[in-house]
Amino acid sequence: MTVADWLAALDRRAELRARAGLTRTLRPRAAGDAVVDLAGNDYLGLATHPEVTAAAARALSTYGLGATGSRLVRGSTDAHHALEDALADWLGTDRALVFSSGYLANLAAVRGLVRPRTLLVSDAHNHASLIDGCRISGAETVVTPHADVDAVAAALAAAPGRPAVVVTESVFSVDGDLAPLAALHAVARRHGALLLVDDAHALGVTGPTGAGGVVAAGLAGEPDVVVTATLSKALGGAGGVVAGPAEFTRHLVETGRTFIFDTALPPAVAAGVLAAVGLARAGDGLRAELAERAALAVRRLNGAGLDVSTPDAAVVSVTAPGPEAATAWAAACRERGVAVGCFRPPSTPDSRSRLRLTISAGVARPDFVRALDVIVESAPVSVRSEPGLRAPQSRTKEGS
Repeated sequence: MTVADWLAALDRRAELRARAGLTRTLRPRAAGDAVVDLAGNDYLGLATHPEVTAAAARALSTYGLGATGSRLVRGSTDAHHALEDALADWLGTDRALVFSSGYLANLAAVRGLVRPRTLLVSDAHNHASLIDGCRISGAETVVTPHADVDAVAAALAAAPGRPAVVVTESVFSVDGDLAPLAALHAVARRHGALLLVDDAHALGVTGPTGAGGVVAAGLAGEPDVVVTATLSKALGGAGGVVAGPAEFTRHLVETGRTFIFDTALPPAVAAGVLAAVGLARAGDGLRAELAERAALAVRRLNGAGLDVSTPDAAVVSVTAPGPEAATAWAAACRERGVAVGCFRPPSTPDSRSRLRLTISAGVARPDFVRALDVIVESAPVSVRSEPGLRAPQSRTKEGS
């Protein structure tokens, strides 16, 4: 194949994606734009909090722009270690290890838990980073139906004597439903398996002091549980964390390729996130506001005849008739000053397209109410009457 043939093939694939309504476009965002943001993940509004930005600015002037190397070379600063100590204390684990992104943290965690003959049992709605972690690990992976504890138990029972890891999110990133963590842990422990939980959309939002889904389920510090999270959502920064037994974090320091060979998180970001952790732990009022707004969104959108997921945290999904309709709907909202997430295959775990709303306490309440009106008024005509669009209601709460 010539270079011209290769480029032509890429053009044909782009054309096919466009016909299917799956084109993706980068749009620059100006600082301080006036858009009402229901698309970003800054749940608690901490990304621009004065204490967070001041802490980052102090570290920036002290350490400079970057970490200058990997954690094992010159990139492991006092700011990184202070953040790790704070995260471990918050999550109730022995140790925490900070990565430059949540994606890399998940790749490291999955790979680090794999031994010879390990079986990975992965939820069908897991995030792409967990899916890629399973693939890169080379371990046999069984994908079970979403939040199906019986299916997980069956997969483990079919592999007696083998090391196994149950892999799940706590709050799933597309529909915002909560995994049955306590039940999954009980099944995993019964079969001698480990439990890996990605707490990305729960950390800062759910649980006592916002410590996340694992703490809320009473599993903090359990020796057979490993927690991962991103620091870019409720904490408003960047980076990722793996938390669990000290023996496991030591294993990642010594063997984790996405830790060893990656330039460290900038110290200024680590310092800003550390300030955000303190604010998040004291943010019960912000969490109450998030819950109230999520309930308001469901009432308003359901009342308008839209199909809405039942939120267990601060993610609300609204089903669209298809990818092209979802794209047009999101664009219509954007034209009226409201940013919403537009999720289409392959970003969704099924064939449905959605608008995804991420509730933020940092948005002024009148603006939030107006944004809900814009979403309703911009909806495609068919979205309120077309059969078969009902989003699955959450059935994954503990004990249900």
